[in-house]
Amino acid sequence: MGSTEKTMNAVRYYGQRDVRLEQVPLPGPVKPGWVRIAPKFCGICGTDLHEYVSGANLIPTPGHPHPITGETLPLTLGHEFSGVVDEVGEGVTHVKKGDNVCIQPTLWDDSCNSCKRGLVNCCDGNGFLGLSGWGGGMSELTNAPASAVKPLPANVSLEVGALVEPLAVGWHAVKISPFKDGDTALVLGGGPIGLAVIQALVSKGCNKIIVSEVARKRRDFATHFGAHAVIDPTTTDVVAEIERLTDGHKVDVAYDCAGVQVAVDSAFKALKTRGMLVNVAVWKDKASLNMNDLVFRERAYMGVATYVHGDFEEVIEAISTGKIKPADMITKKVAMDKVADQGFKTLIDDKDSHVKILVDMTQRVG
Repeated sequence: MGSTEKTMNAVRYYGQRDVRLEQVPLPGPVKPGWVRIAPKFCGICGTDLHEYVSGANLIPTPGHPHPITGETLPLTLGHEFSGVVDEVGEGVTHVKKGDNVCIQPTLWDDSCNSCKRGLVNCCDGNGFLGLSGWGGGMSELTNAPASAVKPLPANVSLEVGALVEPLAVGWHAVKISPFKDGDTALVLGGGPIGLAVIQALVSKGCNKIIVSEVARKRRDFATHFGAHAVIDPTTTDVVAEIERLTDGHKVDVAYDCAGVQVAVDSAFKALKTRGMLVNVAVWKDKASLNMNDLVFRERAYMGVATYVHGDFEEVIEAISTGKIKPADMITKKVAMDKVADQGFKTLIDDKDSHVKILVDMTQRVG
């Protein structure tokens, strides 16, 4: 007699350039303090792309399970997602069946020193739903801890809800940086996170945002989302142009969303005395620093990691009140069975023309 186990569609990561749409068992019963979500839209993140092209890197491999989930590949992908509440577990009161929500996908152990200080984004064993196990957004159903489930107001669409996660990265970077009213800001890189930083700066009233980006279309996106000046670093001396744009004063704060050596070198020289470079990018290669660029002008360099409690709620409020309008970040939607051919392939072949490609779980498969 054949199996009667109920299954669903899920996009599964098996390894480098090996992503498959499969039938997998439905999630288990909803535990107390958990919520079952029917994902509707899920962004393909730069991290997903790196895992596809050159992984597994962050995704746990056989023999090395994730310390929180205990899982290894194959795993269900998707950590930038929104959906509809399908079922709530005992004790969950802030959402109910049928509510539109987005997910804050970070996982933490709640026992390390960082977690005890409330800095769960810096957890020693941190991970993400959709990268480390416990299901993910590229599936028909997934269970998540109630603390990860963030309600969306009626005027925030599910499509835009899938943008909250990358927007929260930029929001957090600006929030914990020393940026203050009247400051001039430099953003290095006009990809999704760079655009998120731009929008966060705009929402906080920054009236001088300069962006350095090599791709013409991404420079256009930067202008669209609020940059006051854009620079092509392949044809223009970035430092000289910033000195011109600021009447020689240079910038107060720079945000590195590119993660390349040449950008960092330019950024330090473009900072005024006691300015700060904020590293938002995840680096592929090791970087070198000319420490005297910091020492002789008392400049500072800090790293930021994803987001903390409260950042998602603040981003959602900023969208709902119109302080940021991120919908145009969505440049393409693909069905679950087209993630590899029309999602990852597009980002590999035509990355500069796209900001955020969403996997649309409402599209028919096949």
